[in-house]
Amino acid sequence: MKQIKFALLAVVIFAGSFAARADEGMWLPFLLGRNYEDMKAHGLNLTPEQIYDINNASLKDAIVSFGGFCTGEVISDKGLVLTNHHCGYDAIAEASTSENNILDNGFWAKNHGEEIPVPGLSVTFIVSMEDVTSSVLANLNDNMSEDERNEEIDKVRKTLIEDATKGTIYSASVKSFFEGNEFYLFVKKTYKDIRIVGTPPQSAGKYGGDTDNWMWPRHTADFSMFRIYADSNNEPADYSDKNVPMKPKHSLPISLKGVKDGDYAMVMGFPGSTDRYLSSWGVEQAVTLEQPKRVDIRAMKLDIMKKYMDMDTDVRLQYSSKYAQVANYWKYFIGQTAQVKNNDVIGKKQALEAQFADYMKNKRLNFDIMGAMKKYYEATNDVVYINAYQSEFLYQVDAIINVIRYKFWADAMVDEDPVMNQRAGMMATFFKPQVMEFFEKSHLEMETEIVHEVLAMYVEDIPEGQHGEFLAKIASKGRKGVDKFMKKAKKKSIFLNKDKFEAFADNPTIEALEKDPMYQLVVDMWDANEAANGTDEMKKVEDDLSKANRLFVYHLREMNSDKNYYPNANFTLRVTYGNVLPYSPKDGITYNYTTTLEGMLAKEDASNPEFNVDPRIKQVHKKRDYGQYADENGNLIVNFLSNNDITGGNSGSPVINGDGELIGTAFDGNWEAMSGDIYFEPNIQRTISCDIRYTLWLVDKCYGATNIIQELNIVK
Repeated sequence: MKQIKFALLAVVIFAGSFAARADEGMWLPFLLGRNYEDMKAHGLNLTPEQIYDINNASLKDAIVSFGGFCTGEVISDKGLVLTNHHCGYDAIAEASTSENNILDNGFWAKNHGEEIPVPGLSVTFIVSMEDVTSSVLANLNDNMSEDERNEEIDKVRKTLIEDATKGTIYSASVKSFFEGNEFYLFVKKTYKDIRIVGTPPQSAGKYGGDTDNWMWPRHTADFSMFRIYADSNNEPADYSDKNVPMKPKHSLPISLKGVKDGDYAMVMGFPGSTDRYLSSWGVEQAVTLEQPKRVDIRAMKLDIMKKYMDMDTDVRLQYSSKYAQVANYWKYFIGQTAQVKNNDVIGKKQALEAQFADYMKNKRLNFDIMGAMKKYYEATNDVVYINAYQSEFLYQVDAIINVIRYKFWADAMVDEDPVMNQRAGMMATFFKPQVMEFFEKSHLEMETEIVHEVLAMYVEDIPEGQHGEFLAKIASKGRKGVDKFMKKAKKKSIFLNKDKFEAFADNPTIEALEKDPMYQLVVDMWDANEAANGTDEMKKVEDDLSKANRLFVYHLREMNSDKNYYPNANFTLRVTYGNVLPYSPKDGITYNYTTTLEGMLAKEDASNPEFNVDPRIKQVHKKRDYGQYADENGNLIVNFLSNNDITGGNSGSPVINGDGELIGTAFDGNWEAMSGDIYFEPNIQRTISCDIRYTLWLVDKCYGATNIIQELNIVK
């Protein structure tokens, strides 16, 4: 489960049963008093203050947002952070070369001096959380348009953030919850000097590859370790060789007691995005139109990338992280679409909507909530494909992103606002090194082929009425028109030629841009998308949908006022609690809640790089040198299951037992519950985690990083 989610994610509650089950829910830690008795019933031995406290050290002080896209946990008093291998993958790949290939070979620093700095990577701690709903809503009224409402919210948000951070080193944000019905202030502290401490080789850290992604049984050592550095006062600082390991307020003790069926399991982390109040119309549009098209586009990209990666080790290292990101959600979209159908999610949503409509009959509300939702999706069905290409092509292909950068520059140059004119100069200075880095670090032939083939798909898929004037001329000749255009672009475009770009960037002009074939294409596609989505009708249905979503959640909670609801994920710190459990995906099949090293070795396939086993693992296994990391039966547990409620962004989250000790690292979910972001399936939805004993066995016995083991607080 990797990185940020781009598509549909979620909804919740089956008609007639609106209570969030113990295993379902992403709860705000400063409001856990509402859940505390239930948490104790499931095995928690801590107080709420031991989980979240702004005045004293608590579990929240050991949890970090890792890079803004994953979660990590502090596991030593020297700022050592544990996260997933796939969360550190980009940093690990970036630090790898064919001569020093730490991605394939693994790496463990023997001392602080060997740790590898990662420019641009940061981790963020939560200092405090506060309910500011009354302040934000104070000046809002039902007569406001959505634009007026948002303007007022933004004004209050700005004031709250300024008040919270003035005179401090903190940052802050005010986040919307329950579709704009509640607002919370988050004060944060970010450290920017982060260094790689260790990683297993990707044969272990990514064992099973795309084949096993989202699958159980699983045998993946999905972990890596980093260290936070601070200045001499333990405060955040830019990278410096004078910085020292950061001293955290709290670090997680590590349990070697292992897991058993029914054990308490709690996950803390930063789940990225869900939409668990999404309507049946939204679900249907996503799984019948949007996601299948995004799967097609990503499949094309993956085929092209793999072709070039298989030919050259340097290209493989260069693109391994990007390939993994594209492949992850390619498979995610496939699985979610299938499981939405298999689990009848749309039918369940329709049942909820029928019950809600019946409840609202007694309300004198001068607004049709369900009607606004339905109308929005009916109005937007015709632009789903062009929007999918906007996401997957204009926003995801580096060669195209470079063009968009200079489109923004050109727009700023001709803007009537003098401030924007001044910003244009800064843009030009900022954009040049970014594009030059693309030329220096990208495989231009591969990038150009991706543009070529995805453009051909676009021409075939997008209706003629949604083509701009420039693209219409290309599309009128079909594939031949695309081929002819790309031949010209490769020869003449500054965005596909390093020397031409460098000459342009030294003295950029709008006139030169407007003659560039790639610029002409991208601006035409951009404007066509704006035209398709920017009509007065679209604006009306979008505003009505925003209002409908807000009112739906408000009245749903009102309808079931005795129930405890949780808000959608939005990259804020959450707690989910449940138990270690097996599951039965279908009649006659039951999966155990653990996998073992023996099972991993049984999967080995020397002909398939996804299932190659590191010789060091086989060597130590042959001696059965499991040490203190074996279970009571002498087996080495690799991965385990729990029924925690997680999503993208939770990758790397700690799995914590009832005593506040680390037992594993969450990294994925199971295939049969791929619709779980849309509708939680309690009988089959599971979190897949790497057992901390397997992590430590690899670090200690296989890779000899005893210096790491010595700095941990291990509880037996």
